[in-house]
Amino acid sequence: MEEKVLITVLSLLLLATTGLAAISGETTAILTPAPGPAPRINGTRVFGVRPNSPFLFRIPATGERPMTFAVEDLPAGLTVDPSTGIITGVVQERGDYPVKLKASNSRGSASRELRIICGDTLALTPHMGWNSWYVWENHVTDGIMRAAADAMVSSGMADHGYMYVNIDDCWPVKPGATDPTLQGEPRDKAGKINSNPRFPDMKALTDYIHEYGLKAGIYTSPGPLTCADHTAAWQHEAADIERFVEWGFDFLKYDWCSYDQIAKDKSREELQKPYRLVSEILKKQPRDIVLNLCQYGMGDVWEWGKEVGGNSWRTAGDLGGSFEKIGLALFRDGFDLYAQKELHRFGGPGGWNDPDYLLLGYLSNWKGQTAPTPLTPNEQYSHVSLWCLLAAPLIFSGDITRLDDFTLNLLTNDEVIEVDQDSMGRPGRRVAKDGDLEVWARPMEDGSLAVGLFNRGEGLRVVVANWEDLGIRGPQKVRDLWRQRDVGVAEGKLEAYVARHGVVLVRLWSAQ
Repeated sequence: MEEKVLITVLSLLLLATTGLAAISGETTAILTPAPGPAPRINGTRVFGVRPNSPFLFRIPATGERPMTFAVEDLPAGLTVDPSTGIITGVVQERGDYPVKLKASNSRGSASRELRIICGDTLALTPHMGWNSWYVWENHVTDGIMRAAADAMVSSGMADHGYMYVNIDDCWPVKPGATDPTLQGEPRDKAGKINSNPRFPDMKALTDYIHEYGLKAGIYTSPGPLTCADHTAAWQHEAADIERFVEWGFDFLKYDWCSYDQIAKDKSREELQKPYRLVSEILKKQPRDIVLNLCQYGMGDVWEWGKEVGGNSWRTAGDLGGSFEKIGLALFRDGFDLYAQKELHRFGGPGGWNDPDYLLLGYLSNWKGQTAPTPLTPNEQYSHVSLWCLLAAPLIFSGDITRLDDFTLNLLTNDEVIEVDQDSMGRPGRRVAKDGDLEVWARPMEDGSLAVGLFNRGEGLRVVVANWEDLGIRGPQKVRDLWRQRDVGVAEGKLEAYVARHGVVLVRLWSAQ
């Protein structure tokens, strides 16, 4: 009987992989069924805000529109727009506020609990959103950012929990630039930073993003110049943070860049110094700004990133620094670094390991054009699956205005996103390795286990996840997360054929 069950599980999981790959000629198979017409509430189940800071949260829900929203037991100071599901206001009193989100349309209704925690900790689950760098790099404009906000809503990404629309480098004035759209006074008379002519009104831009119930992110460096040689924050840190608050930003990427010219050495004290400074300034602001430390893993930043005020910290170099070598970087800076350094010990609510952005869809090829990601379809499934198992931020950095069905499928599988956004916040780890075959597992708040069976080799292989390695016992109900399909009950181990550079991602619950 046990053998029959295992064969059933194996054959069903095989269906989830063989449509993706042979050794060559992979197809972009869409495994995830489209959301149904009835409401379904998605995204995070816990949300942090500081007392007296502006509150903004868009209820992410799929289903036919029009849809009506309501929230039970909202804390004093908050209201919800019933037509948009956008919650706004201010929470004055510290506390843990469980509320019930509700959504209804002509096809039915849905409800789900959200815990609003008013305290000192932001980013209780990993950030989800979009960043401009890997598609627009130094060509970013106000119009591009507005179009990205439009697309986050029109594509449906906002209905699955994506909320940040983040400008990367190249928005400030560039000293010595010959391009008039990059020229101007770097700072005003009070010493606060100015945007270049490509961004004529930053406050109007953030207002535009906020109207959707989304959040706006910005970028700078602690050094004199950004990585692309635009004006940065050195010796103007407090003034620039005040400017970001005036403009209405909610997220700050703080990129090391030219701070190499300032730091005395690469000691841990010097590596921490600019981040301690900016985080102390942020704590004093009347607005919540999530802080992303971007310094490429120097000094084992995962050991102290949260201590210095980071809500996330880059663990390695730019994943897309070389367009042609994104796949190599994915395995090196994702799989290998995380396993060898045991980074699962350091991430958690309020501070997350950040292996860089989701490099899917159309990206800059650094030759003046955009091109489809060089990652194969299997590698793209592995990319998203691993990021979710690691509890990494899900920040997409391809062209959000040109989302094909396959890329959108990768970004919006709610059962896969639930792994990333699990409220317990314990990152996954590698539990077994047999040559090119790896098993990764992440414990979930409800007692289940998310498991990824990865094949980093060149042919179709059988990957085995043994209960002993997973730390579980007894029969387990198995659900294929990319297919959103129950596939049976397994005991003792789970086996699956996995294609070249591919993955089978499942969730296990005790069947006893």
